[in-house]
Amino acid sequence: MLKKRKTEVYALGQHISMSAHKARRVVDQIRGRSYEETLTILGLMPYRACFPILKLVFSAAANASYTMGSNEANLVISRAEVNEGTTAKRLKPRARGRSYPIKKPTCHITIVMKDISLNEFVDIDYVTWSQKAKCKNKYTTTMCYHDMYSNGGTWDEK
Repeated sequence: MLKKRKTEVYALGQHISMSAHKARRVVDQIRGRSYEETLTILGLMPYRACFPILKLVFSAAANASYTMGSNEANLVISRAEVNEGTTAKRLKPRARGRSYPIKKPTCHITIVMKDISLNEFVDIDYVTWSQKAKCKNKYTTTMCYHDMYSNGGTWDEK
């Protein structure tokens, strides 16, 4: 029996105080790239939007390593989108007692990362209950990394 495995994780940043147009200029450069390549691109670009997007990429990679046990070398940004958020409206005092409206736009940024080393479908007949019991994380039922040097042998006992 085949079961669909979760191969994508996401990080969502809401109400980031910049316009969606300025954030899209940066997000368009990193869409479809690998994790390491994205970090170098965002580190070298001179835009203010790079820092919140870099934080979201770090967060998505941490989510992938925690939920799926993924290695950072296998991560690719599969989807990255920027949506407009709410606009904060302020009034700036002007000459002769008048006021001028100031609009402070916000945006919502979503970064979706995919692990290219994982298969999308898993045959769950081969997964035994002993493998599920040995896994430390409940999300990684079929892919458990075992440390071969600390196996609880006689040298570990005091």
